[in-house]
Amino acid sequence: MKKVDLVFKNANILTLDSEGSIRSSVAVLKGKIVYIWEDKEPPNDVITSKTEVVDLQGKTLIPGFIDTHNHLLMYSQYLDQINCGSPLNKNIGDILDRINTESMSKRQGEWIIGWGYDDTLLEENRHPTRKELDSVSPDHPVLIRHISSHFAVVNSVALRIAGISDNVEDPQGGHFGRNKDGSLDGVLYEFGAMDLVDKVIPDYTKEELVNLIENGANDYLKQGITTNTDAGVGLVKGFLEYEAHVEAVAKEKNPMRMRFMILHHLLYQGAPFEGLTFEQLNEKVRNDTNYNGSLDSAKLFQDGSIQGLTGALRDPYFCNPNITGELSHAQNEFNEEVLDLHKRGFRIATHGNGDRAIGSILDAYSYALDKVPKPDHRHRIEHVQTATREDLNRMKGLGVEASFFINHVYYWGERHRSIFLGEERANRLNPLKDAQERGFKFTLHSDCPITPISPLFSIWAAVNRVTSDGRTLGEEQKIDVTTALKAMTIYGAWLNFEEQEVGSIEVGKLADFAVLDKDPTSCNPIEIKEIEVLATYIGGKRVYNK
Repeated sequence: MKKVDLVFKNANILTLDSEGSIRSSVAVLKGKIVYIWEDKEPPNDVITSKTEVVDLQGKTLIPGFIDTHNHLLMYSQYLDQINCGSPLNKNIGDILDRINTESMSKRQGEWIIGWGYDDTLLEENRHPTRKELDSVSPDHPVLIRHISSHFAVVNSVALRIAGISDNVEDPQGGHFGRNKDGSLDGVLYEFGAMDLVDKVIPDYTKEELVNLIENGANDYLKQGITTNTDAGVGLVKGFLEYEAHVEAVAKEKNPMRMRFMILHHLLYQGAPFEGLTFEQLNEKVRNDTNYNGSLDSAKLFQDGSIQGLTGALRDPYFCNPNITGELSHAQNEFNEEVLDLHKRGFRIATHGNGDRAIGSILDAYSYALDKVPKPDHRHRIEHVQTATREDLNRMKGLGVEASFFINHVYYWGERHRSIFLGEERANRLNPLKDAQERGFKFTLHSDCPITPISPLFSIWAAVNRVTSDGRTLGEEQKIDVTTALKAMTIYGAWLNFEEQEVGSIEVGKLADFAVLDKDPTSCNPIEIKEIEVLATYIGGKRVYNK
């Protein structure tokens, strides 16, 4: 037998292999798993004085978690901004007080940035307004982002700096909030409107972003995440975001195995990655990260946010029979954009919350696949929150995969039921059981910072479907614990085309592990979100220890 670097013994090892094997000890050599045993004590002849031996004393060892959709850079930046979220802030006055306090420490004309307000959780049950922001910050430009990241509110100084006047035209897939007299109320709906302000906000330096990513990555490691996908590289500040990400990985300030969804506008004429194929850009990413990162996909959007009434639905919103939401792109243009990316070899990941957007995305994928057939393409739809059974059938037929934003059930489930979707559609929010029955290897995600980063919470949400009010939303869409665990491990590896490397504890795979204080398959399912991550290992190296 080979001498090894690391041994875990006396453990409850959930391998999540195809047989569902449970083992008791495992050995690692040069970052890979080399032996797995049923015995609690491994053979002595693999251990030397240099072998690190970890006695887990019955604690649970699982494959490291794989989060296939979140926004690490955005989260890292938000750690540096005013927290406008609820329940910390009960009303708009609380938010204004925080902005006023922040303005005291700013030089005149310096930007004030906040994040996380939720109009439906504020006592006023509405967005703050330009006039209210002006009242506490008449001299500083102010922008505060909605918790969904699909909306923001700005004051008059910010609008003036951005050159936005009352006669501005609404962009495709978004619009500007207006008062009854047609003047701007300061609310920006969707990225097309927000971009006009974002482009005039001074950039962080690359070095500042790298340091912020380091702080954010440490929070992810505490949750047992070993492979992570940033689902929006270039979303706000373009190529600078790419540069910061790859440097953070190359310098090991972010030790996770990183995958990047590159925003589509960075891939076209005049953009930094103009004309590159998937293979060419992936090789660049690999080189730029010292082979610790890789390209996941080209990222597009085809609608907005259900809680902001911009998710594109087939039937009207429950709260307003005149609104069905908006598609981000006209169908013909969208079809051609998808076809171009498909022909260049890109796997495509498209944001789709509403069922009308999901149908539009499938139309575009079908258009591209009809013209250029490609087996096992694993094109994706992100969030898939209101997919019908017919949508799922069509996805399966086209080979389109799903990553579900399951945390919505807890954080917005009650408001989906009573405000946005109504009882019937809300009960089918994130239809995991329907997807399981159709054979999907779907994944779950947090969309952090939209909801907190925690794979165990996402597993808990998928298994229990409990809302913030403690009620069950869609009993028939619950899934079992093992399937939910796989959705955050081996299914994520499969979606990433990395199922031979990570996602389960098997000989030959990379030694990426999370150590848990309890076994999620044997504890009361309602307690899963309380399980603690005790340690995280990447390639056999401990990167977090509680």
